[in-house]
Amino acid sequence: MIRRLLLPLSTLALFTGGPAAAQAKAAAPAPKHDSNAPVDFAADHMEVHDLDHRAFLTGGVKIVQQDMTLTSDRATANYTGSVANSSGAGAGGPQLHRFDANGHVVVTRPTEIAHGDYGIYDVDKRLITLIGHVTVDRTGPNAGTTRGGRLVINLNTNQANMDGGNVGGAGSAGAGGRVSGRFTVPQKDQSSDTPATPKPAKP
Repeated sequence: MIRRLLLPLSTLALFTGGPAAAQAKAAAPAPKHDSNAPVDFAADHMEVHDLDHRAFLTGGVKIVQQDMTLTSDRATANYTGSVANSSGAGAGGPQLHRFDANGHVVVTRPTEIAHGDYGIYDVDKRLITLIGHVTVDRTGPNAGTTRGGRLVINLNTNQANMDGGNVGGAGSAGAGGRVSGRFTVPQKDQSSDTPATPKPAKP
């Protein structure tokens, strides 16, 4: 819920990832995230520095693009164009290039939930980076938990890479500076297993 804004909500309702968002969405493969889709957001407070092309969101920040949600305590949006002179998204509206989030950052996608201290969504490169105390909980057939120092999600390829190192000394890596985690194992009814019959001892 938006409690207070410095500009009318109608001019701040959403940014677009590009001028051809609708066409790109239609052409995207079904299982792949549509990073050209509009980015909707909500926060308790927003401060716009239009000359610097930055908008500062604080308090219960929620950013939604298609089936992906990012939440945090604070976030900074970097864009081109003008929020003040825009009546909405589309041609002439503000074009989002990057979100920097910090404080209890959580990225939720259909098959995983990732947590970190800091988060960067580079819209131009289609990359999401989480840094510091990173934890990824996966659901479905590949259920499990992984921990590390940095996670990079490539929305172009739908692949994720994690390492145990830190960037600029921020945050924390996994145990011993390594990536750690646990995989679940398909459960087998062990009661149906018949123990082997011991062979009689030779006289």
